[in-house]
This record gives sequence, structure tokens and C-alpha cells, in this order.
Amino acid sequence: MAHLTPTPVLEPGQDRTMILNMGPQHPSTHGVLRLILEIDGERIVRMMPDIGYLHTGIEKTCEAKFYQQVVPLTDRIDYLCPLTNNLCYVLAVEKLLGLEIPPRAQWMRVLLNELTRINSHLVWLGTHAMDIGAMTVFLYCFREREDILRLFEAVSGQRMMTSYFRIGGLALAPPLDFFGRVRDFAKRFPACVDEYENLLTGNPIWVMRTKGVAKITAEDAIALGASGPTLRGSGVDFDLRRDMPYSGYENFRFNVPVSQDGDVFARYMCRVQELRESNKIVQQALDGMPEGPIKADAPKVVLPDREKMKTQMEALIYHFKIITEGFAVPEGEVYQAVESPRGEMGYYVVSDGTAKPYRVHMRAACLANMQTLPKMCEGKLLADVVAAIGSIDIVLGEIDR
Repeated sequence: MAHLTPTPVLEPGQDRTMILNMGPQHPSTHGVLRLILEIDGERIVRMMPDIGYLHTGIEKTCEAKFYQQVVPLTDRIDYLCPLTNNLCYVLAVEKLLGLEIPPRAQWMRVLLNELTRINSHLVWLGTHAMDIGAMTVFLYCFREREDILRLFEAVSGQRMMTSYFRIGGLALAPPLDFFGRVRDFAKRFPACVDEYENLLTGNPIWVMRTKGVAKITAEDAIALGASGPTLRGSGVDFDLRRDMPYSGYENFRFNVPVSQDGDVFARYMCRVQELRESNKIVQQALDGMPEGPIKADAPKVVLPDREKMKTQMEALIYHFKIITEGFAVPEGEVYQAVESPRGEMGYYVVSDGTAKPYRVHMRAACLANMQTLPKMCEGKLLADVVAAIGSIDIVLGEIDR
């Protein structure tokens, strides 16, 4: 069936303005985003984002899966930070189950989530710079991103859709050389960030295209539900890892970058500084990684270690039972939020006491952040729309779901 394009809500005002569609097939909208713009010459009069071109129905699909089977679905929401979505979902279900997760599994989760944040910010920085005309930064960022994807592949078997976290712990123990490879990366990464900044931060063209562009005040950002670097770039000092810690983040020391300017350059600087802070957390996780199991002691939820099973047949029976019957979760509802690379990612999970969730809803950071676009762009130049979109770092898979 052909896709029916909705009639634009915006109507041109007399003969002075015109309606312009930007997207959904447009490289600088970072996915299938359609912006309906009313322009007066080169100036934006009004803007209306039109979403829904990538709708997958993931939230409804969760209701037909066992709890453990939902994990691969969470990979596909924000495909640049699948491990963050894995973590948010499993934390919500673990809260319903009342599971206590071993320290080693918690620290591994923190380590991999910060590598995920670096990976996501590298994609953002490379594509954002390329939108504005800086090609070299894109190549440099993807050079380091490739190293991180290889680490993900080593630990989980997949480069992107990792599905590595499990309700109750981790899917597998990390390979023997994993921590050494991560340490090598963390040691040389700060010099790479210096390279990015040498190319951009003092570049007069970059400064001209970003400073004072697409500004939003702290009051407007809060009112529109913004979070993450989009919120912190407007001077609001809030980060869930520090202010509402989860998965052991209270054991780590890091700074939360904040800027008061509220423009594209401020959001750029917040994320670049986050690259450095995430690398510090990775190094702390490596230095303090506890010994011990990587799964909770909950045989009805996770497969026990093989040495705890009397026979191979008993292990097979356990495995078959969990796969075919799942496990029941006590009745209740819970909301769990984590600090994703884009802001507050939250999972609301409702259990009716069966082996499948009654309801799963994702609170997407990108959806709320995108509400700030009209506020940033109306009254500004058409050329600044590209810089504004890049600065809020949207992923349409998370918005449309």
C-alpha cells in the first residue's frame, strides 16, 4: 500500500511565505524525519516535525514475548546505544523480581555502557561535523568507533545488536584478553579527542556556524521535557548516573559537563567533554573490577553455571524450560530510567504475574528533545536547521518505535 503523505497543517501566509518539506529523505535529518517549514525568504517562520515513518510496533511486540526474549527488541530502539536500552529494561524487570545482581556484573554493565556512550557520541560528532562541512572529523571518529565495535563483538559476538545483558546478569563471561584490549583503547583515546578538538573547537568556520545558533533557554528546555546534553547545554546540571545512580554508578567519580549558553556550540562542548569523562569511568571500572559471578543466584531466571549442575541432562532440561516456558514475574509495575547518550531513557514495565509482560513502554529521550527544534529554529535562518538537528543528536528508531 502506498504511503499517504498527510496534508500539511501549515498554510502559507498570503504571498510572503511558502511551505517547504525538509525530509523525510534527507541526509541531514539523521533518519526519516520530515520537517514542514514555513519560510519567509531564508528565515523560518514556523516549523512542524512530522514523525512516524519508521514505526515498528516494538512496544506492542513485547507483550507477545517472554521477558528474556524482549532483550533483543530493545537493541533496535536506539540502535546507536543498544546496551543502554538492554540495561534499562533488565533493571526494570530485576526490580520487579527483587533480584540482587553480583558486583562484577554491575561493573561490567557500567564499563560497557560508557563504551556505548563513547561509541554513540563518536557517530554524533562525525555526522554533525559532516553536516556542517567538516569531512575529516567524520573519518577520525569512525576510526575509533571501529575499535569499540570490535570490543563489542569480542564480548557478545555482535558489533551492534549485542543483546549482551540479561535479566539477572550477563549473557557470557568476557573473553580472557578483553580487559587488556579495553585498557589499550582507554589509554590512547584522550589523544584522539584532542585531535577532534584541534580540528573543530577553534575553527573559525565551525565557531561561526555553531556559536549563538539555535539557542534555547533552561526554562524552555525543562518545559519541553529535554534531557541529556540538550538540557545540560542550557545550564541545567542534571545527570541520572550521579543524581539517581543505578548499577553501581555511585562507586564512580566523574564530572557532569554543563554549559550556560544553550546554543549548538554549547551542546557540542558538553558531548566532547563527556567523551573524556566516559573514558575516565571506563578506566575506573577496569581498575576496580570485582571478582565473582556474572549472574544472580536465581536458577529459575538465569541458567546456572555448568559446574553447579549435576549432569549435562539436568542443564539441558533447565535450558529447555526457560526457553519454552519463560519465568513468571510477580504482579506489579515499575519505571526505571537511565542516562542514555541522548538523555533520560526510561522503561515502564507492567507485570500481571505471567511469563510475559502485560505492558512495556519506552520513554524516549529523542522524542522529548525533538520538541525543542521549533523553539530553536523559528525566527532563524534555514541553513541553521541542519546545525540544530545535529546538535540534539536524534535517532529516529527511538522516536518512532
